[in-house]
Order: sequence, then structure tokens, then C-alpha cells
Amino acid sequence: MRVNSILTKMILLFISLGVISCTPKQGEQTFPVGQIKTEKGEMLFWLYDETPIHKESFIKLANENYWDTLTFNRVIKNFVIQGGCPDTPDGFSDSPYLLQPEFNDSIKHIYGAVGAGRDNNPEKLSAGCQLYIVQNKEGLPRLDGDYMIFGQVFKGLDVLDAIAKVETDSLDTPLQNIRLDVNVIELTEKELQEFGFKLR
Repeated sequence: MRVNSILTKMILLFISLGVISCTPKQGEQTFPVGQIKTEKGEMLFWLYDETPIHKESFIKLANENYWDTLTFNRVIKNFVIQGGCPDTPDGFSDSPYLLQPEFNDSIKHIYGAVGAGRDNNPEKLSAGCQLYIVQNKEGLPRLDGDYMIFGQVFKGLDVLDAIAKVETDSLDTPLQNIRLDVNVIELTEKELQEFGFKLR
């Protein structure tokens, strides 16, 4: 019993040291990262500095818990999973605001790209309330320059694929709600590298 007690204390000590070592050191630079938690798992995505309006909007709404009562309401395998405010024939309802486009030739609709939905407005303004993630592994180049990409998934592509496989109705709405828990977390460069993401 005594040996087990000593071993337990040692394990707890190592765990606590591990937790402490993962905490950013004072003055160590961190980077804001998008996080979406669902019943299928967690996705983490980089937020592009090249799209500051969309980045700032995402951070603002995530910190306000805007999406946390909403779902992935449109799921199309080999295309995108999309969530946020309802997508209606008249456009997105109840978006808090619209965003000016920030198209960048170096940011494409590749597998795992995170974009902002919009209706057919001629100015190509993004709806602040909507986000989508490209699930087509070949990418969707036909959308480049028409719809805004502001992030890139680097952890949880398996979660993206799992969501894309759920059963949907004739309007591409999942038969069972896939609720959103959207946050912004801070990661160091080392933590990003551990997840396989390298800063440009």
C-alpha cells in the first residue's frame, strides 16, 4: 500500500510538472487560434493576419459566445460543412453585420480552409454570423475570389470528415443537430509546431 501511495504521488508530481511546462512562460509570444468543439471532436484553425477584418470579427463573436447556441446547419460531403445563423432563400437571417471582402491570391479554398458565408449581394460582403469549412480534399478553386477564406484547420481534419458523413435531409441539414462550441485559444509557436502547424 505504501509503495502504491508513493508511486501515486510521484505520478501526480510528474503530471503537475508537465502541466506547468505547457503553460506559456511570461513574455512568451502566443497566437490566437480558432477552436470549434463538437460531439464529433475538436478542430483548431489558424487565423490569417492577411484578413484582419474577418479575423477580428471571428475573435469578437467567439469571445461573445455568439455561435454556442447554433449548429452546423448545412453539411454537404465533398463540399463544405457550414454553421451559424440560418441560411434562408432571402439570405442569412440575423447576421450582426456584414464584412468587406479581403481577397488574397495566396489564400485558397483548399481542404480544411475556413471561410465566411455570404448571400448573393453584388459587393460580396461576408455575413459575420456564418462560417464554413472546405471538406473537399481536392479543394474548391471555383470559389476563390468569390468567398472569403480567413483560416485553415491544422488539427481535427478527421472531425471535419466525420461531420461531413452525417445523414442529412433534402436541404442538407443534419438529421441530428451538430452543436457548435466556438472559442479562441492562445498557443505558442512550439505548441503550434506540436500540432503540425508551422508559422509562415
